Amino acid sequence: MSGLLIVLTVVLILVVIIQISKASEYVAILKGRDKAQEHANKVNATLMILFLIFGMIGVYVCHELLKGKLLPEAASIQGKQIDQMIFVTLILTGIIFVGTQIGLFYFAYRYRGKPGRKAKFFPDNDKLEITWTSITAGVLLILIIFGLREWFLITSPGPRDAMVVEVTGKQFNWMFRYPGKDGVLGGKDFKLINPAQSNPLGQDWTDKANDDDVVSNGEMHLVVNKPVRLIINSQDVVHDVGLPYFRMKMDAMPGIPTTLWFTPTITTAQMKEKTGDPNFVYELACDQLCGNGHYSMRATIIVETQQEFDKWIAGQQSQYKLATSSEEAPAASDSAKQAVPVADSVKAVAVR
Repeated sequence: MSGLLIVLTVVLILVVIIQISKASEYVAILKGRDKAQEHANKVNATLMILFLIFGMIGVYVCHELLKGKLLPEAASIQGKQIDQMIFVTLILTGIIFVGTQIGLFYFAYRYRGKPGRKAKFFPDNDKLEITWTSITAGVLLILIIFGLREWFLITSPGPRDAMVVEVTGKQFNWMFRYPGKDGVLGGKDFKLINPAQSNPLGQDWTDKANDDDVVSNGEMHLVVNKPVRLIINSQDVVHDVGLPYFRMKMDAMPGIPTTLWFTPTITTAQMKEKTGDPNFVYELACDQLCGNGHYSMRATIIVETQQEFDKWIAGQQSQYKLATSSEEAPAASDSAKQAVPVADSVKAVAVR
């Protein structure tokens, strides 16, 4: 209700200002055309200054009202570094924004039309053009350096002791695969994908590294303060792994595995306390429009202690056991054996 009253008050103030300016203009017209034009220029110039003042106040108020409400603090080491990069970007662009706006509105007021004043035109000014081009290029170079540094960091191989999680997207859900005690993800072949036979990822059962791989659907478990390397795939169209609380994202491309790594720093339980929301969950959302069910393509991320993760993983059955619990492991077809597994490169990346 208070917000509505504020909006109505602002609208009424604008209406009053417009009516006053119109009345002043009508009075000035009665005094003569030149006087009317001079008066209109003065009124418009004054309104420019008022717009500048109230506009800057509005920018500040919006910043204060939204500060800390869009997202809580970053929940990863890399996320905090990215927040710092955004902060530097806002400072640089903010200084330029404030400076240019003050200059724009001041010039509109200071050099308004007056009797006897004529505009002076500069067809070109090499020094001025070189100056503003150099300053712009320098600012952009700083921002690009910051951005490339963070990009190369999160897309690098990461620490050798990082845990590995394979993320696979398909319309419209996410699947996650964890290597077993051997620390190696088994090979895959898209020709072997068969959800009806408990093989949704196309794991090659002739590869012994697949014997202890665990697959979960819609829920990813991570260990707090431990680096994790995500190996990202898609089974159909282009998806995108969006991790807003960790401040990063990466495309999931069909046939082209992508990777990123980060270190979560706040458990799910701790974030519930920080936000005061007992129902808080970290979300993995598809940030790429991928079809009619795009809105529902979400997954839950649980950040927990090493003990909690070990307890959870110990209670999971490997996908190989689930696929062979009622019958013998299906042998790979001749064509599948001859095909080059799509995930051979993924397997190599996952070796620690």
